[in-house]
Amino acid sequence: MLVKICGLSTAASAHVAVAAGAGAIGVVMSPSSPRHVTLAQAREVVDAARAVDPGVVTVLVTAELAVADAVREALAAGVDAVQLHGARYGRADLASVAAAGLVPWRAVSLADDPTPVVGAHGEDVLLLDAPVPGSGETWDLTLLGEHRPEGRWLLAGGLTPANVADAVRAVRPWGVDVSSGVESSRGVKDDGLVRAFVEAALAA
Repeated sequence: MLVKICGLSTAASAHVAVAAGAGAIGVVMSPSSPRHVTLAQAREVVDAARAVDPGVVTVLVTAELAVADAVREALAAGVDAVQLHGARYGRADLASVAAAGLVPWRAVSLADDPTPVVGAHGEDVLLLDAPVPGSGETWDLTLLGEHRPEGRWLLAGGLTPANVADAVRAVRPWGVDVSSGVESSRGVKDDGLVRAFVEAALAA
């Protein structure tokens, strides 16, 4: 079970997340997001995460940047992967990420892709999110029905320390991703909630 804590903006939060057992962390570069970070902040988060665990997976997440800009920022920040969020990004964009030596992640909702298949657009990892990413909204997991993806996919959207274990048992994802569900206020991570989320996810 890969646990990803997304939307980190400080070295301290990154340290807490990885020390708690998170196997991946994400930094957001989307100017309209309350979790948007500068390149300097992204570097601090990545360095802090790797100081705890050199093997942690570091991901730059964007729903707004052109892929060329996302790749440039990702290389400068030193992350492992780029997560392109939403239907605006296609196969060519994911190929550009891979061509730069970065791992391509694709993030969509069932509204974008009702029958998601890992690797269908050239991604190594697929993330299934709520229709409004980063909103903390839950979504009906039964909508997956017989279309639950196989392989390297993460469940996201409305997850919290209180419901992540049930969600994992219900749909058996390869991993889980959380951002707003471990925040004390929008964009501000709560150390206690981060630790509780990781513990609950891994225990499930």
